Amino acid sequence: MQVPAFGWARFDEVATGSDDADLLAAEGLHGRLDPAGWARVADGLVRLRPVVDAAVDRAAGRTFGELPDDELSVLGEPGTVGAALRAVQREPDFPHLTAALHHRHPGLVPHVDRVTRLQLLPHVEEGDSDLHAVAHRELRANAAAFAELSAATGLSPLRLHDVLVWLAGSLRLAHAVALGRELAQS
Repeated sequence: MQVPAFGWARFDEVATGSDDADLLAAEGLHGRLDPAGWARVADGLVRLRPVVDAAVDRAAGRTFGELPDDELSVLGEPGTVGAALRAVQREPDFPHLTAALHHRHPGLVPHVDRVTRLQLLPHVEEGDSDLHAVAHRELRANAAAFAELSAATGLSPLRLHDVLVWLAGSLRLAHAVALGRELAQS
């Protein structure tokens, strides 16, 4: 597939390090926010900073796929990475927030929007904290395939999962594959 055709090239080109830079990257994927929307999302990033920083500390350098199952289970709470990710999902502007937070922490925070959320929620199992546990299970169950794809594309397994779920759920997968084949032939 040709990932740059779907906004990720612009997303990756924006430097990280500030809320404004991360929000600008999020806009590259989800569209422009009006001034009131920008202020809401910026306020959300400030409000969620302690929660997300605690999750980053708790992850202790591990990627999302390397976390133990208890980090994404309601049985391991409180204070788990899954609890922090759920706090982000409860925000009304969660697509921009998860994009901004994924930009800042690409190995730990899945990028979830309305399309990927709808694709993952039906697969939640008892004891799961939410859709993040589904993504975690899929990354772990298919670790070898994601490692191979990651080596071939230079994208992290978490990014690949996010993109593939979005492409499938938004009915763009066939188009992305066709673009990739066309690129490979040229």
